[in-house]
Amino acid sequence: MGQGAFDSGSRGEDAVLLAVGLADAALSRVGPVVNRAFRVLRRSDTADLVGAAGADLKARGRLVLDRYDTVPQAHLEYLAQRAQARRGNA
Repeated sequence: MGQGAFDSGSRGEDAVLLAVGLADAALSRVGPVVNRAFRVLRRSDTADLVGAAGADLKARGRLVLDRYDTVPQAHLEYLAQRAQARRGNA
């Protein structure tokens, strides 16, 4: 395919050009990311980093569960307790 192969500009040809351009951009980004990942994996303290990251994620998960774990008191039960306390039957 020479440079003049897509000069007519139909929608199908434009779609192909966009797809090929997008794929090229994505592949050009993958190489540096993979290289960085391999550099991290080659570190001597990788096991410690993974352990610390796991502990941090567990702590974060525990905080989230604790935040949503408490169930608010039922509204009618709360009103009944207040009425009972007013009567002095607490």
